[in-house]
Amino acid sequence: MQAYANPQRFLTFARKLTPWTWGAAATALIIGLYLALVAAPPDYQQGDAARIMYVHVPAAWMAMFVYGSMAMASAVAFIWKHPLADVAAKASAPIGAVFTALALVTGMLWGQPMWGTWWVWDARLTSVLILFFLYLGYIVLWSAIEEPTRAARAARILALVGAINLPIIKFSVDWWNTLHQTASVFRTDGPTMPASMLTPLLTMGLAYTLLYVALLFVRMRAEIASRRLRTIRLGLEAIPA
Repeated sequence: MQAYANPQRFLTFARKLTPWTWGAAATALIIGLYLALVAAPPDYQQGDAARIMYVHVPAAWMAMFVYGSMAMASAVAFIWKHPLADVAAKASAPIGAVFTALALVTGMLWGQPMWGTWWVWDARLTSVLILFFLYLGYIVLWSAIEEPTRAARAARILALVGAINLPIIKFSVDWWNTLHQTASVFRTDGPTMPASMLTPLLTMGLAYTLLYVALLFVRMRAEIASRRLRTIRLGLEAIPA
C-alpha cells in the first residue's frame, strides 16, 4: 500500500491498468450474460423469471463489498494517514450507490411476481435500503463541507459507523423471519445451487467486481486531478494582485 501512497506513482499504475480492467470487465460481462440468459436452465419453480437473479444477486454482493471497501479505506486513513485512502473511499461511494439501487430495483421486479408485491418491510430489504441512504449521506457529506480535511474526517466516521449495517444485511435472514430466502452460495456447507446456475452467477459477480475496479480507477484519477486543480487555484488566489 505504501508503495502507491504517492499520487503520481498511483496515477501511472492506474493509467496502465485501466484499459486492461475495462477489457476484462467487458469480456466477463458478455460471457456472464450469455451464460445467464442463454445457457443456464430456467428455475424449476420460477421459470425464466428467476434469470433476474443473475443481475440482482451480484449487485447486492457489490453493494456490500463496495461499502466494506469504503469502511476499510476510512480506517486506513484514520490509522495510517494514507494519502489516497480518502480518495478511494470518496470515489467508491457513487459506484456503490448505483449497485445498491440496482439491487433494490431488480429485487422489486423479482419480488412482484414471486411475492405478489413490489416491496415488503422485512429485515433484508429494509437494511439494504438503509445502506442506500448511507451511500447518499456519505456523498452529500463530502459536498456539504467545503474544507476537505473536515469533510474527510466526517465522511470517515460515517463510513465506519455505517459498516455496522453490513452484518445486519448478511445475517438478517437468519436472525429474523423474512420473506427473503436464505443464502444459497456463501454457506459453511457449500453452495446449494447446481453448477449450471452457479457458474453464470459467479461470472456475473466477477464482471461486476472488475467493473467496479475500472470505474474506481477512473474516478480516483479524476479526484486526484480535481484536488490538484483546487491546490493550484488556492495558490493563485493567495498571490497578491
